[in-house]
Amino acid sequence: MKFTIEYEREEDGRWIAEIIELPGVMAYGKNPDEAMARAKALALFTVADRLEHGETAAQLSDVTFLAA
Repeated sequence: MKFTIEYEREEDGRWIAEIIELPGVMAYGKNPDEAMARAKALALFTVADRLEHGETAAQLSDVTFLAA
């Protein structure tokens, strides 16, 4: 499963990263790398939670993140 990360700088200077395939999965950071790392962690947590509750197909043997 591939996840696309979009990130941009907010007007207040913070960076936000969003996982496009998982609506609502986004995180802020002091720089792009921190924002993306936090978004990736949240995405993995979200997928694990969905697997645990039977909401996502178990075909997640390989997860890849692509910066957009």
